[in-house]
Amino acid sequence: MLKNKYLVVVPGIMLAFILYTLSQGFNNIIGIELLGYTKSPISTAMIAILIGIFFGNFLQIRESFQKGLDFTREYILKLGIICLGIQLKPFEFLDFGKIAIPLIVICIISVLIVIKLIIKKLKIPTRMAYLISIGSTVCGTTAIMATAPVIKANKSEVSYAIANITLFGILSMLLYPYFANIYFEGNPLFAGLFLGTSIHETSQVAAAGLIYEQQFNSPETLNIATVTKLIRNTFLIIMIPLFAFLYNRGQRKEKNYSILNIFPYFVLGFVGMIILRNIGDQVFEVYNNDYWKEIINFIKVSSKIFLTMAMAAIGLSTNLKDISVMGYKPFIVGFIAMLTVGIVCILTIEIYLKLFI
Repeated sequence: MLKNKYLVVVPGIMLAFILYTLSQGFNNIIGIELLGYTKSPISTAMIAILIGIFFGNFLQIRESFQKGLDFTREYILKLGIICLGIQLKPFEFLDFGKIAIPLIVICIISVLIVIKLIIKKLKIPTRMAYLISIGSTVCGTTAIMATAPVIKANKSEVSYAIANITLFGILSMLLYPYFANIYFEGNPLFAGLFLGTSIHETSQVAAAGLIYEQQFNSPETLNIATVTKLIRNTFLIIMIPLFAFLYNRGQRKEKNYSILNIFPYFVLGFVGMIILRNIGDQVFEVYNNDYWKEIINFIKVSSKIFLTMAMAAIGLSTNLKDISVMGYKPFIVGFIAMLTVGIVCILTIEIYLKLFI
C-alpha cells in the first residue's frame, strides 16, 4: 500500500521531466541551430511554462498524471529552491537580507493601504480583498490557502483570489525580467530585489530569476531574487495572525491558525544548503577543490532541472478558462496590487537603496 502511494506520483513527475527535456530541445534548436548562438539566448524555463500552458489547455491531461504534477509543483519546486542555496557564498544571505527586509516591509504596507482604499470604491467583499492582499504581498497561492481558513473564506472566494494571483503572477514573471534589465541597466542587486519583491509566487520568482540568468548571464540576480522571496515568505508568520485579528476583531473567536503549520520550512533547507557551501569551501580549499567544484556544479544544474520541471507542471495546471470567468472587480484589484508593489519597489530602490547602498 505504501509503495503504491509513492508510485502514483511517478507518471506526473515523468511528464514534467519530459516537458523539461522538450523545452531544452526547443531552446537549443531555436537559439543555437536557427539563430546561430553558441549559447541560446532564450530561457528554457519560459519555454517550459508556455508549452505547459498550451498542452494543459488544448489537451486533456489524464487524472493519473495529476498527483505527480501536484507533487512536482509543491515538492520538486521546493527542492529546486533549496538547491539554489549552493550558489551563495559566505554571508551573502545575511547581506541581502539586511537590504531586502526594509524593501519588503514598505511594499507590504503600501499594498495593504491601497487595497483598503480601492475596496471601498469597488465594494469588493472583505474576505476577497484580504486574500488578494496577502497573495500579492507575501507568497501568492500559499498565503491565500493559509489565510482562507483563518478568515472563513468560501471556496469561490479562494478560487477567484488564486486565479487573480496566477494571472498577474504569470504576466509579471514573463515581462519583469526584461523590464528589470532595461530599467536597472543590468544591475544584478536592484534587478534581483525587484524580481523577488514584486512577483507574487515563489515559483514565479524562481522562474523570473532563471529567465533573467539565462537571458542576461547573471546568476547573482537569481540568487538575490530567491533570497528576497524566501525572506518575504517568512512574513506569513506576521501577516496571518494580523489578518486574523483584523477580520475577527470585536468577536470572541478561538485562534484557528498555527505558526508551525504556516512556516515555510523549505527556507531552512535553503539556509542549510548555504551552510553546506560555506563549510565545503573551507574544507575543500585545503584538500580537493576540483572535486568540490564538481559537486557544486551538479547541484546547480539539478536545481535548474527541478525548477524547470516545476514550471512545466505549473503551466499544465494553469486553466485559462478559470481565469477568463473571473469577475472584473477582483481583476482590477489584482492589477492595481501588482502595479502598486512594482511601483513602490522601484521608488524604494531609487530613493532609499541608491542613497544608502
